[in-house]
Amino acid sequence: MKHMLVGVAGGRIHVVEHGQGPLVLLVHGFPEFWYSWRHQLAALAEAGFRAAAIDVRGYGRSFKPFDVAAYRMLAQVADNVEVVRGLGADTATIVGHDWGAVIAANSALLRPDVFTAVGLLSVPYSPRGETRPTEAFARAGGDEEFYLSYFQEPGRAEAEIEPDVRSWLAGVYCALSGDAPAGSERILTVAPGGTMRDRMPDAGTLPPWLTSADLDMYVCEFERTGFRGALNRYRNVDQDWEDLAAWSRATIHQPSIFIAGERDARWSAGAIQAQAKTLPGLVSSHILEGRGHWIQQEAAEEVNHLLTRWLTRL
Repeated sequence: MKHMLVGVAGGRIHVVEHGQGPLVLLVHGFPEFWYSWRHQLAALAEAGFRAAAIDVRGYGRSFKPFDVAAYRMLAQVADNVEVVRGLGADTATIVGHDWGAVIAANSALLRPDVFTAVGLLSVPYSPRGETRPTEAFARAGGDEEFYLSYFQEPGRAEAEIEPDVRSWLAGVYCALSGDAPAGSERILTVAPGGTMRDRMPDAGTLPPWLTSADLDMYVCEFERTGFRGALNRYRNVDQDWEDLAAWSRATIHQPSIFIAGERDARWSAGAIQAQAKTLPGLVSSHILEGRGHWIQQEAAEEVNHLLTRWLTRL
């Protein structure tokens, strides 16, 4: 695997590249970095593709602007376009997980000339609606606070996470894993005066897809970078809603694929059911039994098979 830095407006994006052939850009989610695609890089290269996993701005070895507004969706899409150009390509397939899936979908929506196909993992495409996102989040929490609302105030979640990065990351990875104890998803709402950590399961035993060495990789990166850049993505949802007003209820027409874990998909069942309308180019949709949120790591072989088959048939 080859590590490089690609220049974009305002800074540089770290890219890990493997293989030769048509370019596939891999975009991670929260709280991860390029390493979440470690199983896919080799598999895609072996299948005849040039796989390139980025550290999204604010993460890993990529640049980290201080200004919250620097993390708006338009900037994320521009980064992806410039990475494709910087790698010497005109077009690419883009595949994203979690927030990376949202960034991938918007990259395909805004720049269909560059991103000719799109793969979405764990988070389905939801077109811009009529409700301001923070208002929707406030309702979603009910009597408690939805985690997306909890992340809005700069410094608040950082104060919870950064004193003990290892236990917080382990708790999140365990709670949203396919083999998590029943009720672990309660971390997605915060009790009045509480924190997400209050409801995390005991992370003394890691899930089978995450070794202690894997966890060390994540911990070392986030202890070095902190979480401000990563969390600033959440703090732009209302700005994105305003920026993307011209694309309200827009559909994505490029060939697409969706893959999610069964335990994760129930939270977005409506958006998944609507994919026939929102993704007219959808080739296939897959819900993997017994799996959770971290799908490309939990079910690496299955995801590799589905992605390479889809990519080969494009």
